[in-house]
Amino acid sequence: MNRRVLNYLTYVKIAFWRALFIPCDVIFAMTDPPFNGIVGALLSVLKRKPLIYDIQDMYPDMAVAGSILKPGLLTRLWERLHRWALRRASRIIVLGDDMRARIIAKGIDAAKVFIVRSGVDAPAPQSLVPPLNPEVTRAIRGNFRFVLLHAGNLGFYGAWDTIIAAARKLENENIGFVFVGDGAERSRVENLAAGSTNIRFLPFFPSSDIPSVLVAPDAHIVTIKRGLEGVVVPSKMFGIIAAGKPMVAVAAPETDVAALGLQHRFAIWADPSSPDELAFSIRRIAADPAALAAMSQSAREAAAKYSQANELRTLTTIVEGLQLRP
Repeated sequence: MNRRVLNYLTYVKIAFWRALFIPCDVIFAMTDPPFNGIVGALLSVLKRKPLIYDIQDMYPDMAVAGSILKPGLLTRLWERLHRWALRRASRIIVLGDDMRARIIAKGIDAAKVFIVRSGVDAPAPQSLVPPLNPEVTRAIRGNFRFVLLHAGNLGFYGAWDTIIAAARKLENENIGFVFVGDGAERSRVENLAAGSTNIRFLPFFPSSDIPSVLVAPDAHIVTIKRGLEGVVVPSKMFGIIAAGKPMVAVAAPETDVAALGLQHRFAIWADPSSPDELAFSIRRIAADPAALAAMSQSAREAAAKYSQANELRTLTTIVEGLQLRP
């Protein structure tokens, strides 16, 4: 983390002065580094150019939620500067309705907050499907009759305690929970799962095997713990639905992953604070192949609606709508 912060600071030092003297029509700032929106707002003042602020992660909310920073003078100052940047922006781009609601709750004009989702780069209908790796399928599925997969970062945002507790309730029903990946919470999650026969942990697979990873389970778990609605918006759900896989959304109903999943019928929802509810929901879909097949079809149909091409057109419209001064 220290090296990452140093990288952020040296980037800003170099980029700010370069950007200050480059002719442009619009300042476009994203949340990497986390305070880049504030830097972009300062540039927009100095250059007298409109600012488009593209928020991929919500800071300082995320830093506090992830225990990277403790609430205090620094976070209060950061939040005050962030709200100034939000007010200064001509357009604010967010990843979902839940993030949009969180921005508006900070006192920002709703008319300038737009949603552009990550989307999925869906292949053309006539394109060849890459061959799948059977070794990946065997590694993930094992001997379970029904497999749920969480693939990706095991970070601070997940309702891991609820998921592990639900898995233990299903231990004698041959329903497997597989975690592929790593992250700051992996050791703690492994400790929670110690002794369980239906919970397995695997390392990341090579990027060439991602299509095989996506199609290997019966359903994917996507999770956001309570209190992080709109702070984290998992973009991986679009890759999951493009693979035609159902999802179990262990998140509050107002999150994008739950709301879109229920709206388009490619996901079931479970309270991230209730292991009993999660176990019941999983048991229900595991016993209903027809419902699972219908969710898979709905996932493919939804993926076409959220293609990256469609999201790019939305972004283009937002940029073109700016009133630029000569």
